[in-house]
Amino acid sequence: MGKILPILIVLIGLGVGAGAGIFLRPSTLANAKECVDDGHGSCHAEIAMDTSHGEVAELDPNNVYYVKLSKQFVVPVVKDRSVSSMVVMSLSIETTPVVGDIVFAREPKLRDALLAVMFLHANSGGFDGQFTSSEAMNDLRGSLLEATRDVIGDDVFSVLVTDILRQDV
Repeated sequence: MGKILPILIVLIGLGVGAGAGIFLRPSTLANAKECVDDGHGSCHAEIAMDTSHGEVAELDPNNVYYVKLSKQFVVPVVKDRSVSSMVVMSLSIETTPVVGDIVFAREPKLRDALLAVMFLHANSGGFDGQFTSSEAMNDLRGSLLEATRDVIGDDVFSVLVTDILRQDV
């Protein structure tokens, strides 16, 4: 029972996080915002709207928008049938401003796909030893990008690992 308890806590936390993501997601594409550099080293939000039809306008593909996923990902690393460590990761998605709301609308499905990739990475030894080496991180980022594109579409440019921590048990 003591070995199952940490896994149950993680699964309950993920369920609560997914529920909060569904409940707090933005409601329309009209809220898509872009960070625009004002020339002074700061940026301001600008809504990209085509006011003639009330639809979001086509944007320059060179403009990118970063969507920080609302909750961290917690991945147990299992060795010899017990949890040996926990990996906590924060991710952001690099995409277009229009796709930003789509990411939030599909966040539960996206989180599920990303967790599946992380569990596979953990089970194949990706979080063992020197897990932050450039080769290991590039492999993980590539797999995360592929899973994100499967859920969101081809307007996703990259998946950014903004925080990563491994806590040995």
